[in-house]
Amino acid sequence: MGTNAGPRPLEQRHREALDRLEHDKDVWVATADAGGEPCLVPLSFWWDGEEVWLSTRESNPTGRNLRASGRVRLSFGDTGDVVLMGGTAREMTSGELPAGVGESFAAKGGWDPRESGPAYAYYAVRPWWVQTWRTVEELRGRDLMREGVWLL
Repeated sequence: MGTNAGPRPLEQRHREALDRLEHDKDVWVATADAGGEPCLVPLSFWWDGEEVWLSTRESNPTGRNLRASGRVRLSFGDTGDVVLMGGTAREMTSGELPAGVGESFAAKGGWDPRESGPAYAYYAVRPWWVQTWRTVEELRGRDLMREGVWLL
């Protein structure tokens, strides 16, 4: 995981992270229950420019964990091009969605949770921190966002 090219400038890493949020279709979603039991699942997502939108059954562990604590970590990309996000999620039913969210989510992922019945809820994740790196040289200064504020 090393290179002689040196670290990418923060502006480039920011631009490439936003491109990943715009174009990737799936994300690894990590939550935990009140007892600390972790849950890690891949889910489709849509990025609206401010929040990451997820959808899953309310009754599965991820839905229960998001409803209970709202705490979540998201991992985009692979181990050679990491984008990590920590955030807080809020739950909504299909009927509570802001205009255009359901359509945009369905268009990006090729699946419409609204057609899968009321067991599916949506979760809007507001990021509080974002990190990105490709190489060991980028571990220092990997923060793109802290306390909900982009650093550039």
